Amino acid sequence: MKDSQKITLKVAGKGYDLTLSRDEKHSLTEKEEVFRLAEREVNRLYTAFEKAQYVGYTSRDHLALTALQLATSRVEQQQQGELGNEDMRQLNAICEELEQYLNKI
Repeated sequence: MKDSQKITLKVAGKGYDLTLSRDEKHSLTEKEEVFRLAEREVNRLYTAFEKAQYVGYTSRDHLALTALQLATSRVEQQQQGELGNEDMRQLNAICEELEQYLNKI
């Protein structure tokens, strides 16, 4: 079984050679799929910013806006996850109180 695999990703028209390493949680195939999906998402956003034709913006600016958009999405997801965790803690506390009440009846 191979421990690593070389792939080439194309982002904003430029190829990048990467070596993926297998780990205990993910196979090389799973890792490659994640990288390919990320490649598509980055290129989709990059193309959208490029098509917007902002005056004076370069390819570097489009990549910066793409990175900012992806980072913003990640932060929003993390915040939603944290809110979800707090909601679950509150629900568990309510369930415990309800269970204690029902055990008294």
